[in-house]
Amino acid sequence: MLSSVERSQKIGAVDMADNKGIIINSDDKGSINISEDVVVIIAAAAAAETEGVHGLYASHNREITNMHIKKGISKVVKLHLDGNDITIDVNVVAEMGYSVNEIGEKVQKVVISAVEDTVGVAVKAVNVSICGIALKKKER
Repeated sequence: MLSSVERSQKIGAVDMADNKGIIINSDDKGSINISEDVVVIIAAAAAAETEGVHGLYASHNREITNMHIKKGISKVVKLHLDGNDITIDVNVVAEMGYSVNEIGEKVQKVVISAVEDTVGVAVKAVNVSICGIALKKKER
């Protein structure tokens, strides 16, 4: 599994100046705000790197590759904030030969771990939708 730094380098930086954020800490020294897009990208990268996941799936019927993740990220991963509760929806395409239930459980675990470890905020739930199945990726 890639570290959070390696994941962000692989996907690339996103301009998040105008996006809503999650306040992590606020005190007399200032506040720490993390864009919702940061959480979405962390979740997407973690899901994409999960064994048995062929790729991420956009709602407009196209698989999203890591190269194109910045453009279609909001169609692949949705973030829902309710107070301090974070729920994440992830759409994936499974690889043939893996149990789809196991893939879903693995995606839940890796997304929760990646977001909580990187951002330091608890994730209430990760809802995984297996939107398709594809042949295994060829070894390069």
